[in-house]
Amino acid sequence: MTHHSSVTPLTSAPASVCDEQGFMAKSVGALDAPLISVCMPVYNSQRYLAEAVESILGQTFRDFEFLILDDGSTDGSTEILKRHAARDPRIRLTIRPNKGLVATLNELIDQARGEFIARMDADDVSLPERFRREVDYLRANPECVIVGSRARVIDPDGDPICDWCMMQDHEAIDSFYLQGERGVEMLHPTVMIRRRALLAVGKYRDFVGGVGDDVDLFLRLAEHGRLANLPEILLHYRVHGSNMSSTPSYQERAHRAIWEMIHEARQRRNLPPVATPPTPPIPALTTAGTQETWSWWALGSGHVRTARKYARRALAKAPFSPHSWKVMFCAIRGH
Repeated sequence: MTHHSSVTPLTSAPASVCDEQGFMAKSVGALDAPLISVCMPVYNSQRYLAEAVESILGQTFRDFEFLILDDGSTDGSTEILKRHAARDPRIRLTIRPNKGLVATLNELIDQARGEFIARMDADDVSLPERFRREVDYLRANPECVIVGSRARVIDPDGDPICDWCMMQDHEAIDSFYLQGERGVEMLHPTVMIRRRALLAVGKYRDFVGGVGDDVDLFLRLAEHGRLANLPEILLHYRVHGSNMSSTPSYQERAHRAIWEMIHEARQRRNLPPVATPPTPPIPALTTAGTQETWSWWALGSGHVRTARKYARRALAKAPFSPHSWKVMFCAIRGH
């Protein structure tokens, strides 16, 4: 994929930057409302942030505003964002103290002017045709309120691990979430949503410390229109050691929150209740365990070079583990 280090501005109007006191460092020019409002929350994403921002600025569909809210970052994220905002007038940057993900997302939605809202995370990479394909689908399918896509899972270095192949039609996706199946059938940073539908359902709700907010949103949106996934890979989803959703404590909270959402959704739709399953055992992954998992994923998807990289690392972390030797043997063999 080609990344763009600079983008020709659509207009000479300067970007807006707000500091912690709400001071407007630059004024926004008088622009017509864009078709898309891109909403990206940022919190301590220094390592991957520039690539994420550039992947949005490099979209082939260019009628968008890029709303970024720095939620109290303490690393170098703020300076990276200020540099990008100074170069491209589509960026509207807000910097303020930390309030958490759900509050940040809702604040971004309140700022949005577009007909469609595109989600983006600060450590992922949107492929150049993402917005064009999603806009085309929503225009062609007015009953659809949210569309996502398949994604390629990448590691911290950007190497491919595996592809996530989500269900494409509304009935399958909605049933998956209503039954409480484990897994991902709509990947949050791939989605584009009709703003009117997002406002109609009351935006995001905070469940048990901000976990599972995407599942709750998908269930409520399904009551206002149809859900869909495109078959193409339109985003590279990055996994790394600091992914909040990879921790056992997050997984346990998410399990409780998601079942609360499911019970609420079934009540709203007059569906019979389903029993809440016990919290599944979630082992705390060691570094070697994570490397093994990524190696198996990569091997199963045919990314042999990535599989060998993580097999070597797993073996270095746990040289006496038979699991490490097994994944190394299979990675060397190539299957």
